[in-house]
Amino acid sequence: MRTVFTGWYVGYAIAAVVIVIVVSLVGWILSLARRIHVQAQDIIEEVVEIKGTTALVPAVGKVNEKLVSIVNQCATARHALVGD
Repeated sequence: MRTVFTGWYVGYAIAAVVIVIVVSLVGWILSLARRIHVQAQDIIEEVVEIKGTTALVPAVGKVNEKLVSIVNQCATARHALVGD
């Protein structure tokens, strides 16, 4: 009596196709991760360079307060001159 293995062959073929698809997707994801890593390293280098060439402004808060005061005084002067 001859045994029919057609179902097994179909199962093996489907499994092989699924394995090939999974391996190709994992390879694609890993290549994208490598590209992201390279781009992140470039960004980190640029940020370090920018940090090295940027001077700290310790009085930013005071400068902002003075600028707001100047803008308010200009608005008051405009109102007094034009009458809006």
